[in-house]
Amino acid sequence: MSYRPAAGQLWGAGPGKRFVANLLGAFLLLLCAPAAGAEPPTRMGPQLVDSADVLSPADEQRVLGAVDTLYRDHQVKLWLFYVNDFGSMSARDWAARTAELSDFGDRDLLLAVAVDDRGYWFDGIPPASITDAEVESLLADTVEPDLREQKWAQAGIDTAEGLGAAARGGGASSGVLVLTALAVVVAAGLLVLVMRRRRHAKDRAELATARGMDPTDSAALSRLSLPTLHALSKERLVEIDDAVRTSEEELALATGEFGETAVTPFRNALDAARAATAKAFALRQQLDDAVPETPDQQRALLLDLLATTGKADRELDAQVADFDAMRDLLIDAPARLDALTRTVVELTARLPAADTELARLDATYPPAMLTSVRDNVRMARERITFAQTNIDAARDVLTKPAGQQGGAVAAIRAAEAALGQARTLLDTVEHAAADIQQARDGLPAALDELRADLAAASTLTEFGGTQLSGAMATATTTLNTVDDADPLGAFHEVVTADADLDRAIAAASDRKLAVEDLRRRLDRTLLDATSRIDAASSFITTRRGGVDAEARTRLAQAQRHLDQARQQAGTDPELALRSAQAAAESGGRALQEAEASVRAWETRQPMSGSGQAGAVLGGILLDGLLRGAISGSRGGGYGSRPGGYRPGSFGGSSGSRRVSRGGRF
Repeated sequence: MSYRPAAGQLWGAGPGKRFVANLLGAFLLLLCAPAAGAEPPTRMGPQLVDSADVLSPADEQRVLGAVDTLYRDHQVKLWLFYVNDFGSMSARDWAARTAELSDFGDRDLLLAVAVDDRGYWFDGIPPASITDAEVESLLADTVEPDLREQKWAQAGIDTAEGLGAAARGGGASSGVLVLTALAVVVAAGLLVLVMRRRRHAKDRAELATARGMDPTDSAALSRLSLPTLHALSKERLVEIDDAVRTSEEELALATGEFGETAVTPFRNALDAARAATAKAFALRQQLDDAVPETPDQQRALLLDLLATTGKADRELDAQVADFDAMRDLLIDAPARLDALTRTVVELTARLPAADTELARLDATYPPAMLTSVRDNVRMARERITFAQTNIDAARDVLTKPAGQQGGAVAAIRAAEAALGQARTLLDTVEHAAADIQQARDGLPAALDELRADLAAASTLTEFGGTQLSGAMATATTTLNTVDDADPLGAFHEVVTADADLDRAIAAASDRKLAVEDLRRRLDRTLLDATSRIDAASSFITTRRGGVDAEARTRLAQAQRHLDQARQQAGTDPELALRSAQAAAESGGRALQEAEASVRAWETRQPMSGSGQAGAVLGGILLDGLLRGAISGSRGGGYGSRPGGYRPGSFGGSSGSRRVSRGGRF
């Protein structure tokens, strides 16, 4: 017969036995308790938190003094968090979660140190005056050695002082001393040159400071000189235009992969950024036109432009994290690489036919007609080679252990962008003949209509005045000098002359011509304008690394006129015709200025024929501006390719500078 004691009787009821039971329970509780050293991410109150208890009161005062100096001199907040270990979280995730809970902004930087686990992470967006290389050098050469030697306070002090030194721009003062010393010994005739160089140095320093300012801080920006505001506005226009174009390419790939519904938030953000960018280009055009503005008017327009581009940038940056999460390229990366390889094979097979077509076009048409496509096949071949190199690099990276495969993401993005541009370049060559043929087919009808309008105008000379006589003279000259060998140019000249003549006839005959006649001319002018804008846009997109703000401004102006023409076509065809003509003229100017900008870029940095050089011109590799580089630095997530270039990705031009770097010490 078995016996089971009651609950109160287990182990007996005597005091000695109850002591043993209590001791065992306490031991079991200790076994189940979490590790005492681990501290979860939490919202920071003071800028220095020493949960690991490794700093003396004197150490804390020294660290806080350095932190306060950094903020006083450069308005950068450095936060330091010392814990025993990060528990089950990675250093990156621990620091990122702490920054999120603490509501850190663009001027907040966090250094988190796990003293027992011997790990750390540095997170935040450094000011524009501090380069990526300076941050990397500070962490690797100064902070990590301090941590390895358990100099906990010195690590925080060196971080604050290193950031301050980088923000001041280390060697500027020594350069001024050198210039001053040279000024003492040079002849009086060189004084003007020295003063000019000093002025340029001051302008460069002011521009460097301006780059780090909040674009919505109109009070701070208004204190800058007008030349600095003009220079900064052009930089911001190029940056946001590149960001929008790169985001368009990335979004097109994501749409094909995930569908329209999944990408709706990103498309809305891109549309908003595109609208803000168009407004910014309109402001720049107003500043560049022939109507002068007073200095105060210029300043107001420039501040509005900078605030607008900053808004567009933030519209994109707000979606970066979600977009990256959706397009985690490491998921099923081998299948992605196989698809990219098939695209390489497909595009490579198109190269011989494209070479043949380009040779045929070259033999058939004057060189001036083929300027925008002459280098397309060569550039497409370079993009394909560059893509194949990145595909191979990605496959090599994927053979590494988990956690060391981050470089594959940048390689896949670079390959996708390169192949997308290669396809556009080849498509443009294939469509060139069709565009020329379209103009050639439409030219006889356009000439017949111009002759008919001249005949009609001859019966209205007594009513038309100087407007009609001038339009008739232009139309007659066009008919006598039209060049059949250049159908695109001839079509544009005939359509323009006919449009001018048509307006003069309408005025002379009290608008007796039917609306249908005017609409036919409008349709031809819209076709001409669309063709010119598409050619300029394709040229800028595939060579955006060498195109400056002026050409982009002209293209934005052309697109505005074209949009206006389409909106006016249903209610006021005559006004729509003027807008369409303006669009065609601006589109042609945009292409001319873009071609000149690329020629100047190639003169400064001759194309070597390498895939990387073509990728830089194509805007696939950017000079440290956008996210997604194949990182060569330690700790993952921070650094740049040799030469300082990074492949672009979805997002604006600023959010991608967020530093997320750390490791073991």
